[in-house]
Amino acid sequence: MSRRERKVAMPTREELLLRALKDLGDNELKEFKWYLQKPEVLERFPIIPKSRLDKADRPDTVDQMLQTYCENTLEVTKKVLRKLDRNDLVQILSGPNSEPLAEGFLGCQKNLKSSLIKKFQGSPENVKKGGKPTVKDETYIKVSLTIEGGAEVNKDHEVRQVEAASRKAHKPETSIRPEDLFKGSPGRQEPIRTVMTQGVAGIGKTVLTQKFSLDWAKDKDHQDVHFTFPFTFRELNVLREKRFSLVELVHHFFPETKEAGICSFQEFNALFIFDGLDECRLPLDFHNTEVLTDVTESTSVHVLLTNLIRGKLLPSALLWITTRPAAANQIPPDCVDLVTEVRGFSDAQKLDFFRKKCRDEKLVSRILPHIKTSRSLHIMCHIPVFCWITAGVLEDMLETREGGELPRTLTEMYIHLLRSQAKVKNSKSHGESDVDPQWNQASREMIKCLGKLAFDQLQKGNLIFYESDLAECGINIKAASVYSGVFTQIFKEERGQYQDKVFCFVHMSVQEFLAALHVHLTFIKSGNNLLEEQQTASWMSKLSRRKPNLHQTAVDRALQSPNGHLDLFLRFLLGFSLQTNQSLLRGLLTKPGSSLQADQETIKYIKDRLEDNLTPERSINLLQCLNELNDDSLVEEIQQFLGSGRLSTHDLSPAQWSALVFILLSSEDLEVFDLKKYSASEQGLLKLLPVVKVSSRALLSFCNLSEQSYRVLCSVLSSRSSSLRQLDLSNNNLWDSGVKTLSAGLESPHCKLEILRLSGCKLTWRSCETLSSVICIQSSSLKVLDVSDNELHDSGVQLLSTGLESHHCKLETLRLSGCHVTEEGCASLASALSSNPAHLRELDLSYNHPGDSGVQPLRGAVEDRHCRLETLRVEHCGENRLKHGLKKYACELEMDPNTAHRNLKLSDNNRKVTVVTEEQPYPDHPERFDSCCWQVLCKTGLKGRCYWEVEKEGPVIIALSYKRISRKGKSSDCRLGWNDQDWTLMCTEDKFSFWHNGKQKEVHVPYGSPVSNRVAVYVDCPAGALSFYRVPLTASDPLIPLYTFNTTFTEPVYPAFGFGFGFWSYNSTVSLCEL
Repeated sequence: MSRRERKVAMPTREELLLRALKDLGDNELKEFKWYLQKPEVLERFPIIPKSRLDKADRPDTVDQMLQTYCENTLEVTKKVLRKLDRNDLVQILSGPNSEPLAEGFLGCQKNLKSSLIKKFQGSPENVKKGGKPTVKDETYIKVSLTIEGGAEVNKDHEVRQVEAASRKAHKPETSIRPEDLFKGSPGRQEPIRTVMTQGVAGIGKTVLTQKFSLDWAKDKDHQDVHFTFPFTFRELNVLREKRFSLVELVHHFFPETKEAGICSFQEFNALFIFDGLDECRLPLDFHNTEVLTDVTESTSVHVLLTNLIRGKLLPSALLWITTRPAAANQIPPDCVDLVTEVRGFSDAQKLDFFRKKCRDEKLVSRILPHIKTSRSLHIMCHIPVFCWITAGVLEDMLETREGGELPRTLTEMYIHLLRSQAKVKNSKSHGESDVDPQWNQASREMIKCLGKLAFDQLQKGNLIFYESDLAECGINIKAASVYSGVFTQIFKEERGQYQDKVFCFVHMSVQEFLAALHVHLTFIKSGNNLLEEQQTASWMSKLSRRKPNLHQTAVDRALQSPNGHLDLFLRFLLGFSLQTNQSLLRGLLTKPGSSLQADQETIKYIKDRLEDNLTPERSINLLQCLNELNDDSLVEEIQQFLGSGRLSTHDLSPAQWSALVFILLSSEDLEVFDLKKYSASEQGLLKLLPVVKVSSRALLSFCNLSEQSYRVLCSVLSSRSSSLRQLDLSNNNLWDSGVKTLSAGLESPHCKLEILRLSGCKLTWRSCETLSSVICIQSSSLKVLDVSDNELHDSGVQLLSTGLESHHCKLETLRLSGCHVTEEGCASLASALSSNPAHLRELDLSYNHPGDSGVQPLRGAVEDRHCRLETLRVEHCGENRLKHGLKKYACELEMDPNTAHRNLKLSDNNRKVTVVTEEQPYPDHPERFDSCCWQVLCKTGLKGRCYWEVEKEGPVIIALSYKRISRKGKSSDCRLGWNDQDWTLMCTEDKFSFWHNGKQKEVHVPYGSPVSNRVAVYVDCPAGALSFYRVPLTASDPLIPLYTFNTTFTEPVYPAFGFGFGFWSYNSTVSLCEL
């Protein structure tokens, strides 16, 4: 295109600006001109005086801006449009036709796009040499991309990270489309220049960047970008000793720009993609590297990259960097505007991939169900590369062999991968394919060399290898090229610019598999244990070095690893000891392998190590190792306990605790974790903490937690990887100090908690001060706060109201039931709603004493159309609600004579019952207990919160029952404690027994302890909690908790009393106490 033609085709700056202003409404134009007068908005650009803009129409405004800003007019316009949230117009002004561009641009762009299409359009199955797997639309599955809070370094083994990510596959995350990476989000003030995308090896980062580049090259998307320049650190590593300017570096990799004579990129919207930061061997130093601003000045490649990333060099450029999580900290956080993570395949995406890969629906119908039978395979298929490996292996096995066992462990899967590659190798060598190939000498030599390379580089932590790395392992470039041409699904040769060669295994798991195979084969052939730090040459040491010692050494080395980098290696090494796997490797082995006894010794050693109170991650990997050895005894034992409901967790060994964690983490439903199902104790929480981390809801009420629990929960809340959205700590002795401890986690920018329940936690007004600061933090996600049944008083409510007034507060529900709130506290809440009416929808003030004058302003808020408050609860209020503790819920009860057994005598206005020998002359009644059930119900059914105390003499039964409990006969349906209609306390002289549906829990009375004869009962029907207490002799002392039933009440419940101890019960009494 000639310069004259370009002037006709390209709109001028004046035309572009006028088009944008015409798209603004009159009010938007008025606001646009207002921003042009604000120096804090325009920053380094001058303002335009109000007098010059007041009467200016759209063309006049354009003239004023061009006169003031000249060549910076469009930049200023886009800055102001962002303030107006008109990002649509910003994109138009940033498009390829937004301003005149350099001569030859369109031709250069067309040629670059053509080259990228040629480079990236292909199929991973057909890759021989020359690069990473490339994009094929027919098999491409769009992986999920989630927004993260920051570039937090995760140095755990990536299999651990994949396991963690797989548990999040069905949880809601803040996601973003790749095409929107640089567009920002509504309300974001600053533009996005640099994006970092994290993900474990093989998760799809490279394919994602290639698909992005391909869509740009095919004009499908991202057309606001003029140039896309995709680099890999593998290619850049080769240039570490050379010098380039930024322009020369672009010319070097993308010669189309050099041919077009483009020597500056300031006027272009250019995107630089740098793939594989974790593979970077350049010395990136962001603190000591000299500053470089000239794109034409030559320097070292690492200096170019450092200044480009820092924004000193070509600040107008967009940058997209991909990396494995462990390398994310190579770039300072302040140089990155957005951090995202590739999470891999969901179950639906796995199915989609297998359908596209295999085509044959019958094969797919067998492959996917088989994968789900193995937790290891199912989790690893979260990684696209492993899906590709699995699809190839299983497709080959199902097509070439009817029936037969499919691989169920990782070791089996990778052995079959190796066998299939050997079969291909034999086919290439002899022109035919053997269904069951025997290893020939050439295959054994290749495996030996690749195994040594894999092991040596694993020890160094390298995943990519250059000529110098190969030389250290005795492999020359020619041999490496041969290996990559034969074992195409195991080992790859990649060619950079001018055919610089780089080698790697297709995935880190393949490297770990071959490394383990190398150690295994070396030990069998020579007796040398490569894992021992010091090798001794004495014949006695070789004689004593049996296989269990190799495995025990490997177990110990793996447990010593700080980040679990030998976890997968250990699984493979142990898996080789099985006879079935050794049969598959027949031909590589020159001696028989380990005996069954050796396997059992290894299993015993692993189980012994599981008793050492290891970290959850290490314990889980050892259980995975047992799975590779086909030993699931620990897991099956716990599953039997769970299935029978006889899980006595207080007696579990450390190994059994680990198995329980393993089972719970393997569960598909991790939405709700209720600690009371397993162990309502602090020990239970600490042991099962990994389950809490991955659950959405953690129910920890009535679990006797202490300060140690709150510290660990604080770490969970502040962790970026936590999935916790709801936390129920009700009825634990949290105290104000516990809230203070939790607040550090609640205030963390990583905390995603939306619902927090702290009912009945012994809090005072001091906790309100802490919680007030939490709810007004801008990053807080808290929507529901329940602090009911705490003595907060008006002073505490006033402090909470301060937080409610903040415009950062997102609280929608606040429960203050039973908190000693009066008219004064209500006035504070009404004032807060007036100041910030935008969020709170429900306010619970039941069981308080607000008075009519306190309720009236709050009712007015409900009726105010500007206030979002919809529900105000003020039922069960009155002066008696200001009593201390649970006595504010005291209720009046009366025993029902129509239900009393004839051997029970009621007195004191039906508030006392006594067992008597002579039958009472009660009339017949269908609700009366008969036979041996000496029981009586109260008249009134309870629905809300109620508290009462009873005075007892002799052995008695105190219960809460549905009215429909059976009354006639001797069956368990009639007897308190023996059916599912009631919840019962049986009191004797030396113990309390708690019964429901025939199941018992005993609490013994400490010998010699001074006690009264009173028992207190508190029921919170909506919460499903029924608690029993001993009443102390001194009224000022606190109640002594005995036991709490946690259930769901589906109908009103009735207090009940009984005596079921034969002649020992005569003269026993129960009296309802005055409170």
